[in-house]
Amino acid sequence: MSELQGIARVKFHEGKVEEFKRLSAQAMEIARTKDTGTLQYEIYLNDDQSEGIVLERYKDSEALIEHGANLGDLSAAIFATGSFSAEVFGEPSAELRASLADSPVRIFTPYLSL
Repeated sequence: MSELQGIARVKFHEGKVEEFKRLSAQAMEIARTKDTGTLQYEIYLNDDQSEGIVLERYKDSEALIEHGANLGDLSAAIFATGSFSAEVFGEPSAELRASLADSPVRIFTPYLSL
């Protein structure tokens, strides 16, 4: 099983940054209390709070699948706050690849690493 990393980027819709903050706080609480394989979950905002980045790291594909399940409908509400793009880095399982197939998440597999 291989560790996965993820980056999600968002450009907030007008007037939606406070909603994103509120929902993100709920997502953070879920990650802290329910996720068993989330290794990193950090949320950053730029200076004028028009954009954000979420950095994520999971022990394996099952942990990322679990995180998504734990967030449930909260994910859709978060995605409604802006325009999102996302990437996953690593070697996702066939199950995770299938679950991401119709999503805007792009998968990058290792080429070179230290």
